[in-house]
Amino acid sequence: MHLRTLAYLRLVAVAAAAVALLQGCGNGSAANATQVAAKVNKEEISVHQINYVLQRQPGLRADQVDSARRDVLERLIDQELAVQRAIESKIDRDPQVRQEIEASRRDVIARAYLNYVGERAQRPSDADVKAYYDGNPLLFKERRVYTLRELAVEANEARLSELQALLPKAKSFQEIIDYLKVHRIAGRINQNTTAAESLPLTLLEPLAKLSVGQSLFVPAPGGARILTVLQLQSAPVGEDQARPAIEQFLLNDRRRKLVEQDLKTIRSGARIEYVGHFEPAAPVSNANAPAASAPGEPAPAAANDKGALDKGLAGLR
Repeated sequence: MHLRTLAYLRLVAVAAAAVALLQGCGNGSAANATQVAAKVNKEEISVHQINYVLQRQPGLRADQVDSARRDVLERLIDQELAVQRAIESKIDRDPQVRQEIEASRRDVIARAYLNYVGERAQRPSDADVKAYYDGNPLLFKERRVYTLRELAVEANEARLSELQALLPKAKSFQEIIDYLKVHRIAGRINQNTTAAESLPLTLLEPLAKLSVGQSLFVPAPGGARILTVLQLQSAPVGEDQARPAIEQFLLNDRRRKLVEQDLKTIRSGARIEYVGHFEPAAPVSNANAPAASAPGEPAPAAANDKGALDKGLAGLR
């Protein structure tokens, strides 16, 4: 059998088997509880299955829904046919496939629990929203839209120090480029227009101090980024306009903290023993262990991801 075909059959076998395992925890057959949309040999595809896929495709207009339903149904039919053939070929019994099924099952269940924990977060009050609005003027009252030229360079510490010292003295951008050429430093130039809420929060204050033509030196792994302000425009946002984004931001932050605290608590109460190669040189205290997920285990849902929070209030765009 062609390797790509085999890989596809393995994939759909894993997906279908994982769904079947999860549905086994419910109260009954989805097909019995919902209208049947199609029959594929002896198996049924329900409207419930179609709606589940559509829920994962936000932004559909009302006039697109019917067409999208039909497209989803056709894909589910293709999937069902592939699953049936995979089962006939006993691909679902392959040890690696069974391992992937179990990993998918654990991932779904663990994420459901973390979402359950996060849902206990209290929604921010009007006072909370106002406090955040007033406490972050660069995102709201003094919000700006920047046109930035970004020069990303890769160099050792000595060259980076020289480059940083050159910035305030350089009479033009070409002088910086000439320096890179002379010292054979790799560099990439990019230009974009970005609103304050789309920037990392740590850059807002330093950028706010710059005038057009001035640059900011930002250390980065293996090099640095030089951000030059080409244009800037004042674009303040009122509290009423910002409210939905602030509420969601604060709610996500509270969910993240609840998840982190819960993981820390259950780790401290668990008996965790590292074995063999994974045994640490010094004893590990569960109470002080980080709440980050181990490789292969689920991390908190994207809505609770602090990395996403650090990007700012993108909902204002």
